[in-house]
Amino acid sequence: MSVQRILVATLFDGDQFLKEKVLTIDAGVITAIDDKTNNVDETLSGLITPGFIDLQVNGGGGVLFNRARNASEVKRMLMAHAKYGTTAMLPTLITDTVEVMRQAADVIADAIVKHTPGIMGIHFEGPHLSIAKKGAHSEEFIRPISDDEWQVLSRKDIGKVVVTLAPENVLPSDITQMRELGIHVCLGHTNACFEQAQRAVDAGATGFTHLYNAMSPLQGREPGVVGCALLNDNAYCGLIVDGHHVDYATCQVALKAKPKGRVFLVTDAMPPVGTNETEFAFFDRTVTLNQGKLTSTTGELAGSVLDMATAVKNSVEHLQLPLSEALKMASLYPAQYINLPTTHGRLIVGSPANFVQLDTNQQVISTWIGGEQLFKK
Repeated sequence: MSVQRILVATLFDGDQFLKEKVLTIDAGVITAIDDKTNNVDETLSGLITPGFIDLQVNGGGGVLFNRARNASEVKRMLMAHAKYGTTAMLPTLITDTVEVMRQAADVIADAIVKHTPGIMGIHFEGPHLSIAKKGAHSEEFIRPISDDEWQVLSRKDIGKVVVTLAPENVLPSDITQMRELGIHVCLGHTNACFEQAQRAVDAGATGFTHLYNAMSPLQGREPGVVGCALLNDNAYCGLIVDGHHVDYATCQVALKAKPKGRVFLVTDAMPPVGTNETEFAFFDRTVTLNQGKLTSTTGELAGSVLDMATAVKNSVEHLQLPLSEALKMASLYPAQYINLPTTHGRLIVGSPANFVQLDTNQQVISTWIGGEQLFKK
């Protein structure tokens, strides 16, 4: 790929807004940021911001990750989300058999070997969850951890790994072992009491999956998992800002309670994202889309059709956040949670040229990964 020089009208570098800057991109990396000049290859209007990083993506483009058989199918997921500004993701496996876990790991390993754009690793959401807080997960696949799961989790060829588990069903020593393997342990789909959740944090858990959803609530005499999430300043929390999973006022409570930088946006997206689909098969059930909400035939919420651009827009409009903070929640903070290099989630010299072009309504005009335009409206 030849060197590119792109003039951008407004640049958000992950910290501040800059006017009329020229990005020099060489081999997919930003090598210089200079003041305006006429010697450029391309000009981009609107706002250029770091690409969005989504750590919880069950599907997109008609693909459910649990059913993905090869790297091309996870690329299809990424391309569906790229329409909405996502430049990096963790395909997320919903609780399933160990055979499906192995298959998913194989798919991600293959995608990484093939340098599939935007695929950073994998998120195992389950299977070591609480039946009482299983949500749309299938009870038949919820189980204790065994050597079979450890063999999958111990792999070194699957990139960044996040595991969501219920601490009442996993020993603190298991959490410590996961952390020693470099796994980012999140608590979720859990009915644990505060003390159980806190022991898990002390053992090495560092995050909470879709805060408020499928976890024991904060109450006066029992802080629950939500209380543990809000109390531990160093713990990160994913948040689904779609107006269906969590009330906007409740989202604001979390943002007031947590230090800045410890709440990031996730979509929990399902196959219809990027398609016109309104229904899809989900294990032994059917999930239907109605007025922006996905509901299983058994009645519970089953993921979302949220995209990251809409999550940013909702955060500005409904959570009264400055645009800069909403953008950080979609890029910088998730990058920091999974310990990506400090150049990720930013647009500075040395950053990968992963960026999004937005209009004044936070709608995506184009999406770039490694200096290559993957989507244009």
